[in-house]
Amino acid sequence: MSIWEISGGLLGGIGLFLLGMGLMTDGLKLAAGPALERILTYATRTRLRGLASGILVTAFVQSSSAVTVAAIGFVNAGLLTLGQSIWVLFGANVGTTMTGWLVALVGLKFKIELLALPLIGIGMALQLTGRGKRRGALGQTLAGFGILFLGIDMLKESFSGLSADFKLPEGEGVSDTLIQVLIGIMLTVLMQSSSASLAIVLTAAQGGLLTAQGAAAMVIGANIGTTVTALLASLGATPNAKRAAAAHILFNLLTGAVALALLPWLVSAIGMAGEALELDTAPAAQLALFHTVFNLLGVVLVWPIASRMTQFLEKRFRAAEEDEARPLYLDNNVVAIPALALDALEQEVRRMGGISLRMMREAMAGASGDKLAADQQIVARLNQAVADFIARMNQAGMSQKNARRLPQILRTARYYEAVAELAMEAAAAARETPMPVLIEAGGAFLDQASRLFSRVDPVGYMEYAADVETSLQGLEGDYQILKAELLEAGAQGHVIVADMDARLRAASAIRRAVQQAAKAAHLLGAKASTGGVELAPGAVQPAA
Repeated sequence: MSIWEISGGLLGGIGLFLLGMGLMTDGLKLAAGPALERILTYATRTRLRGLASGILVTAFVQSSSAVTVAAIGFVNAGLLTLGQSIWVLFGANVGTTMTGWLVALVGLKFKIELLALPLIGIGMALQLTGRGKRRGALGQTLAGFGILFLGIDMLKESFSGLSADFKLPEGEGVSDTLIQVLIGIMLTVLMQSSSASLAIVLTAAQGGLLTAQGAAAMVIGANIGTTVTALLASLGATPNAKRAAAAHILFNLLTGAVALALLPWLVSAIGMAGEALELDTAPAAQLALFHTVFNLLGVVLVWPIASRMTQFLEKRFRAAEEDEARPLYLDNNVVAIPALALDALEQEVRRMGGISLRMMREAMAGASGDKLAADQQIVARLNQAVADFIARMNQAGMSQKNARRLPQILRTARYYEAVAELAMEAAAAARETPMPVLIEAGGAFLDQASRLFSRVDPVGYMEYAADVETSLQGLEGDYQILKAELLEAGAQGHVIVADMDARLRAASAIRRAVQQAAKAAHLLGAKASTGGVELAPGAVQPAA
């Protein structure tokens, strides 16, 4: 096979791999409903369940690469959390040892790559006959799986001829051991399958080409080489998927390093264990046992540090929205100084309000559900951070005057959280109906709402405070006119009743969001205009 054929196969295989990964992730987002999410959550609810799921699925499909990619795809689609996925990935490492047992004891190996073309055919048939439906999304997922495995198969085919060109070192010194580990890594990287490289190592050991320790070193290298699959799967993925891939890589590197350090003693202990268990005395059986034992050793090593590993990874590969969800003003150093802490709280709530209003403007402009959902998560996290900060302030103690300001801050935060929720409601309703009719019928209402959202922004509110009350009354009048027109259009059959209802819900959500935002801006603006003095109980507030 020429260098051009190898290069073409490598580039084409990687391209198909990434294309399949993208199709699979997009299909999962469309096809996965609450039922699948509940199943996945149940199957990975605890460490042991996640570990067992990874072991059993990998043992069944005989491909840790498949399980690794699927787990990262589920994280990418938001169906698994990082904490859930890492135990599936760790279990996949243990489950892949079943291949060694099949090769050593049975001589059979099921290759899931053989399902690639049928999966693509079935998947595309489902997609073509179910466009816009869950069946079509499921078909896209299946086709993605098939293309992904076709890519892996192309990579393996491109480099399968290279395995015969390797001259395997037989020594047991440090330099020979490191070379053996590198060969194991290279075999797995070139063929994109630790199972394939493991089969080569077992066959070589069985034929007497390697000592037990040399073969074990190559098995460690093959295990480390599987991290390349996780790296490929994380390219272009979400931050959480990159964290899952990093967890897989850290597990394999840690396990490999410890097994390598203990290699002579492990090989000796495995030999004695094999004799005690009356296993086949052939090298392949001993290596299969070694492969299983050192992966289980990895699980034991990572068990006590898994929580810290998760926390470490969550600080890495941060997305812009995750950074935006981090409080900017809530510093623990000011908790003991109530006046400063209250100012910090109001600054953070003000920032939270800006994000909520941005959501509402994006909803009215027809932004995607994913974008709005990400912004809602930001608002929810900031709201939780505000609540936690207030809890710490209460523990530190404060004066009665400062304590009276806390309910107002909490109320303001709740108003802004309601705006974010209403933005989601308006966007959901708008997706159920052609919106040009609403825009045509309610042009005055939407224009008035857009102006009000600008005027009730927590930054610069006081400039428009005097006009907001009048504008709110005008908005209410425009809303009642729009409501009457839509009801009449529905009654006369000019608009389908379902569409009429969706437009009414969208308009109602916009109206309520304006009112909530006005209340929040009034509380913040009134506090600023009085130099930090809280509102009097009878202070004027916008109409509900």
